[in-house]
Amino acid sequence: MTRETDSFLFSPLPSGLSLQECEALCTRLAIMVNGRFQCIGSLQHLKSRFGRGISLVVKLNAERTAELKSFVDEHFPENRVKDQHAGIVSFELTGDYKWAEIFGRLEEARSLLHFEDYSVSQVTLEQVFLEFTKHQAEDDRV
Repeated sequence: MTRETDSFLFSPLPSGLSLQECEALCTRLAIMVNGRFQCIGSLQHLKSRFGRGISLVVKLNAERTAELKSFVDEHFPENRVKDQHAGIVSFELTGDYKWAEIFGRLEEARSLLHFEDYSVSQVTLEQVFLEFTKHQAEDDRV
């Protein structure tokens, strides 16, 4: 951390700080991949610019998963299933959806499909960071 800018400089190598600590402490962040800066800005700026979509996680009876996927496909056509197991399904909604529209549709689905719970959130800093780490080259030095 530099005192002049209150910025942390990250690389995909272990740095001793968690991303949650950076979110709590930093006002600006830079991400470095392969020794080159890829981005710099406020946390919100990085999430908005480099984050992809909205995260939707639904917990329901595992037998109703197919119905849930059909509902999401019908109302949020620009989506992909990120993960699914034990009745918890995670989606990434990549369309230009309004928050009110998402919550309205999910409350409608909640009564139809009998959700136990759901959460809707903006992508996390960790998800943005992990997208950048996909481009990290292997270090040949051993």
